[in-house]
Amino acid sequence: MAMPLRSWVFNEVWKHCCLMLWMAATTFVFCRTFLLYYYGPEYYYLHKMLGLGLCLSRASASAINLNCALILLPMCRTTLALLRGSRRVTSRGTRRLLDRNKSFHVACGIAIALFTGLHCAAHMVNAWNFSAHHSLQFPEINVVRYRNEDPRKILFTTVPGVTGILMVVILFLIGTSSTRQIRVTSYNVFWYTHSLYLVFFLLLLLHATGGVLKVQTNLLEHPPGCDTHGRPGNATSLPGVGIPEPLPEGFAEPEPGMAKKSGVECRELPRFQSQIPEAWLWVSGPLCLYCAERVYRFIRSSRAVTVTSAAQHPGNVLEIRMLRPGFTARPGQYVLLHCPSVSTFESHPFTLTECPPDSKGNFAIHLRVLGDWTASLRDQLITNQNPNMEYLRTSPTPPRQHPKLYIDGPFGSPAEEVFNYRVSLCVAGGIGVTPFAAVLNALLQQWGGVRLRRLYLVWVCKEARDFGWLAAVLTALHGKLWRENRPDFFSVRLFTTRSGALERLEEKYHALNSRMSVGRPCWRALFNEIAQCNQRTSVGVFCCGPQKMSRAVHRTCNRCSAHGTSFHYNKESFG
Repeated sequence: MAMPLRSWVFNEVWKHCCLMLWMAATTFVFCRTFLLYYYGPEYYYLHKMLGLGLCLSRASASAINLNCALILLPMCRTTLALLRGSRRVTSRGTRRLLDRNKSFHVACGIAIALFTGLHCAAHMVNAWNFSAHHSLQFPEINVVRYRNEDPRKILFTTVPGVTGILMVVILFLIGTSSTRQIRVTSYNVFWYTHSLYLVFFLLLLLHATGGVLKVQTNLLEHPPGCDTHGRPGNATSLPGVGIPEPLPEGFAEPEPGMAKKSGVECRELPRFQSQIPEAWLWVSGPLCLYCAERVYRFIRSSRAVTVTSAAQHPGNVLEIRMLRPGFTARPGQYVLLHCPSVSTFESHPFTLTECPPDSKGNFAIHLRVLGDWTASLRDQLITNQNPNMEYLRTSPTPPRQHPKLYIDGPFGSPAEEVFNYRVSLCVAGGIGVTPFAAVLNALLQQWGGVRLRRLYLVWVCKEARDFGWLAAVLTALHGKLWRENRPDFFSVRLFTTRSGALERLEEKYHALNSRMSVGRPCWRALFNEIAQCNQRTSVGVFCCGPQKMSRAVHRTCNRCSAHGTSFHYNKESFG
């Protein structure tokens, strides 16, 4: 197999196969339910009253139930982290699919929104048909009290109608606040609207309890369309009775030709009962799993960590070093950081830049101050700020002088796979280097049991000063490998995008200055160079940065074919 095809198959085929399987399952559930309500004998009389509106509303409801069950599974972060880190999941492709949990969550959300639109339209038609086709024959299946009653009463006075309207409002709020622009500029809006998911699922379980739709229960005694007038006149012949009995009130004669088609006499009148709700069958399992995990995570994160130090670096980068005894994590994982004094409910994901190699529990994160939440956190941590200084560090102080911080995690991410390749390429944009900072610190601490034999790092920032907070680690690792006579193990390329003369770091970082360039990388040339040095090898490519850069790296991974080298693309994205 040609190398571009090999790379493309690994990068694209498996995720598209998973997508097609999900679409096939949704389509199957939709079509199966549609045919059940179209041809099912227990829905015969209800279908004659409501028509295709009944079939479409129930089919879309089944699709909604399926996706409401699936949308919770990608958010079971602890379960996914356990699966990803367990030895049972040995396939690299399977672990890569687990890393796509956020994309699958978004796909399920889009499907729920689309089928909700179809469900609402079909039920509006049903409300009109209930009013226009009020049945005098079978009053049990009616919802309105008389013909041509205002159908809006069904929407605003019944349990399904009221709960449905509330669910549509909640879904609209969640969907509109999930756009990238809202998440970047007003993350708290995104966070609070998503917290309405519990109300949404509660309404979903209550939605079908109003008993609006009725099903026939005595199909053996009254086959749909059976002969209800065995003798001339307004009478019916019932088995075991030799004298014709008058036709009961409200039981009219069937449509012309129906008796001839069935050839079966009725034993009794049709009986109807409210349909049993089915939503709980779909969502109860995933909802219980998710709630149990949330309780476990709440208990696990209920103990505050000890802030040992905080520092502000150039480029608005804040470093926080913390201590929690017994805390363990793998390089590439991330945690959710919660500070009640900043926001009561908000938690934000940050990659660990330094992981404890043992159970001592010392770890660190670096974050860019961007927005109200991070700015408020910085102001509370850094008490001796001076805007004229480029680097500030607070000395360890009593815990009461620091705000209380809580962490939830760690959780898995694609960057964990860096050590599972013999050759890995890490591409970072700005603060996106944080997942790889943990990898570099792990190499300095001599973590064992890794397959990695060569590591490339490409880091793109606006200015040279933005490299400063990680320059010490890069220089230390470079010196360590030179002393061990392994200079080819680690290669770093630094790029500054701001036009003008090339800036330099401090003299003590001279090893990095020689690897710094102005402009953006030429990805094709860079990949060809890596392929030439690692012929007939599978290179793991890990990217964390702006979308434009990620798309360019992704395209290059699929197209590069030099020297028989395949590139496996992995995009860092918090789940």
